Amino acid sequence: MIGTGAISHKHAQAYKNIGYQLTVCTDINETYGRRFADQYGAEFVPTYEEVCRHPKVDYVDVCTFPDFRMQPIEICAQSGKHVQVQKPISTDLATARQMLETARKGGILLGVVSQHRFDDASLFLSKALADGRLGKLLQADCYVKWYRSADYYSRPIKGSWKTEGGGALINQAIHGIDIVRWLAGPVKEVFGVWQLGALHKIESEDVINAVMKFASGATGVVQASTAFWPGYTERTEFHGTKGTAIISGDKLTTWDVENDAGEPAPLAKEVASGASDPMAISLEPFERQFLDFGDAIAKGRRPKMAGEEGYQALEIVDAVYRSCRTGEKVTL
Repeated sequence: MIGTGAISHKHAQAYKNIGYQLTVCTDINETYGRRFADQYGAEFVPTYEEVCRHPKVDYVDVCTFPDFRMQPIEICAQSGKHVQVQKPISTDLATARQMLETARKGGILLGVVSQHRFDDASLFLSKALADGRLGKLLQADCYVKWYRSADYYSRPIKGSWKTEGGGALINQAIHGIDIVRWLAGPVKEVFGVWQLGALHKIESEDVINAVMKFASGATGVVQASTAFWPGYTERTEFHGTKGTAIISGDKLTTWDVENDAGEPAPLAKEVASGASDPMAISLEPFERQFLDFGDAIAKGRRPKMAGEEGYQALEIVDAVYRSCRTGEKVTL
């Protein structure tokens, strides 16, 4: 594990639950790193290079800010260690492309943590949409109307272009964007508008809206914010000629389909969401993704959430940001 901040604890708990051994960790803050190592029974080393070359490591989990991705991948490619990075894949497309190429040349697997692909709701919908149960897809939307406190943004690097790559869109909404891209297919055109630092003292956006046109002809909307107190459960919505499906948080909450005769939908009312608390999220999808990544290593296959998928989500984010900057429609 490289980086022992908040999300790394979710990863560590998931690893423990599935029987993976957390061997070694590092952090630029040695006090935090050693505390994390003691908590989870790992060895602490002072540098990320030592993690990437550690003889007992099968794969490296990078839980840092997204501006730190290329450095460990270069060393892991040399030492034959596979790599999984926390979302987003990077802050920019050029670095992400370099990551993919470095991993390919080094013969290592590169995965991106996008655990909501492993929720029961999204797994069900991926099959249902492929089977045509919603008919022709007309609209696919992503709403992430969350709230983050002033304390959350108290460090200057939070919400910065250099370290985080932006604000609400790239950090909070990227999960929903990944699900929409996965289930609705490639995006062809976007037009976006934003508000920079609408509520928080940050240089990037805490309110952003975009209209999308998919390659299939379907249209869609993305709304993302960290400024809407007290924060509301995120939703992805899919509207077809035969009906509608809505995922709220991590559960399928609406399945209104005309004359539906397929497998019963896993409808639920209780949902987990990071709307106001980033850590109020379920462990099970992390466990499923980590098991898949381990299985991919063991069998020499591509993981279900490979680097290429992380790149595709970042492409949409990048296009929306370019549209916001120029005031023009962007074609992908």
